[in-house]
Amino acid sequence: MKRFTPYFLGVLGFFLLGWLGMVYYPYMAFAELRPDRDATTNEVIPPGLPGTAVQGFRVYAANGCVDCHSQYVRDKNEGSDIDRKWGARRTVARDYMNDGDVFLGSSRLGPDLTNVGARQKDAAWYYKLLYSPATVNPGSGMPAYRWLFTTRKIAGQPSADALQLAGEDAPPPGWEVVPNNDARELVGYLRALNRTYPLPEVPEPKE
Repeated sequence: MKRFTPYFLGVLGFFLLGWLGMVYYPYMAFAELRPDRDATTNEVIPPGLPGTAVQGFRVYAANGCVDCHSQYVRDKNEGSDIDRKWGARRTVARDYMNDGDVFLGSSRLGPDLTNVGARQKDAAWYYKLLYSPATVNPGSGMPAYRWLFTTRKIAGQPSADALQLAGEDAPPPGWEVVPNNDARELVGYLRALNRTYPLPEVPEPKE
């Protein structure tokens, strides 16, 4: 029996080290993490998502956007994310502290979306990208999400949200393509993705 004691202690120590590294240390490192305040505006950062964007997060999850897009920016010496203008600084744990679920992603078949709301603010651009990706980015491998839109007959004045489409994508005369509620919520979420605020632990890298 005694000869099994060292093995037992070794296995126990192995699992203890794993627990310390994966549970205890992260908890101790981040348990006291609190929001910060912008020294210029006195606004709380990170700000969290507005109501519509929270619903859009659900649509983002349901449509598998995380399979092709990440939401994290690596440090300048760890990759080309900052050179690609995906962010002016790397992302850190505090950036995600208000997020109920975090979709960091592991694949980048498409661009990183951490700060897409800062790069592109026009809702019409997002709608057109979702409906016909290749017309916005020629050669894009992104699938079209046309189930997020409705083609309907124009009654009275055309909708202000009707997509401006041409060629094969254009609806028949007298008809229009408009985003449904899921599309509006998803675009609201994407436009809200903006982590360009300053944080004390990650000053923007110098050129």
